[in-house]
Amino acid sequence: MARLKRLFTIKTRFEACLVIYALALGACERGIHYLGQYPGFGGKLLFLACTGSVFMAGGMILDNLAMKRSLR
Repeated sequence: MARLKRLFTIKTRFEACLVIYALALGACERGIHYLGQYPGFGGKLLFLACTGSVFMAGGMILDNLAMKRSLR
């Protein structure tokens, strides 16, 4: 079980950047669908909400890596 857990643990800054990139791609894809479903200002706000959540999640991932590194 520990070996399986290790596969899903972000250990390096490079891995964190890859995860953040994947989140950003998914968020932009979802935002494009929102723009199609809700044309106008509402769709743009939903698009911004999708991309803004990636910034918050990415910051938390990078902060968590820095904290783990400082505790070692």
